[in-house]
Amino acid sequence: QVQVVESGGGSVQAGGSLRLSCEASGYTSSIKKLGWFRQAPGKEREGVAGVATRSGNTYYADSVKGRFTISQDNAKNTVYLQMNSLKPEDTAMYYCAADPSDWLHPLSKSYNYWGQGTQVTVSS
Repeated sequence: QVQVVESGGGSVQAGGSLRLSCEASGYTSSIKKLGWFRQAPGKEREGVAGVATRSGNTYYADSVKGRFTISQDNAKNTVYLQMNSLKPEDTAMYYCAADPSDWLHPLSKSYNYWGQGTQVTVSS
């Protein structure tokens, strides 16, 4: 079993920055991919950024490329999402997810372990 807990959400003005953190616990050596997802009211959950933990390869949705950066600190079992140049359309609940399989793309929603989410609100 793996547990993930997000932190770092908040309110910011457009153009600002936030850094989200996701700490994993439990059987963390089994994790092969980690991802950040977001869901705005009335919309489907979408993949924002993901990382294949063994290779370190990172993946981004087109809407955040060049603005968001995913990184992992293996010593702390933590993955971060640095979000710069935030826009009002980035407003959503952000979720971290972990999975012991890397068969499917890190931006797909095929994860077994999900956090409770952290709210990000960007005002214009």
